[in-house]
Amino acid sequence: MKSKRQTMILELIREQEIETQNHLMDALAQRGIKSTQATLSRDIKELRLVKKLSPDGVYCYCAPSQNDDSERDARLRKIFRECVISYDTAENIVVIHTLPGLANAAASALDHMDLHELVGTIAGDDTAFLAMRSAESALAFCKEIEAML
Repeated sequence: MKSKRQTMILELIREQEIETQNHLMDALAQRGIKSTQATLSRDIKELRLVKKLSPDGVYCYCAPSQNDDSERDARLRKIFRECVISYDTAENIVVIHTLPGLANAAASALDHMDLHELVGTIAGDDTAFLAMRSAESALAFCKEIEAML
């Protein structure tokens, strides 16, 4: 149901000027898909929808362009590169040491990079723990970090 709803959301914002979540909820209901505001809010976040000024002068939801995604990924990688001091693995955990106060920034950057093998992160002041799916994926990710730095 989620996949169908999100596909329909993308279709609707391409076809219509959807200004609000209520407008989106009504448009979905007209197509037979009932939803709550909370569910739509999560969908909007997951789909990374943004509001842009339309030719009619109103702000409407739209999907980010590929350029936006690549620019966002480049910025996230830069944030990560700038704050990491060292890294190591312990089984399926990657431990990252950062400059003081930047572990949350590094962990957040990784959380938003859509890394399939990354299960989750926990960050303190200057240390972040990354739970990977396996010990092999932790080692492979350390090689990616090395290349990124």
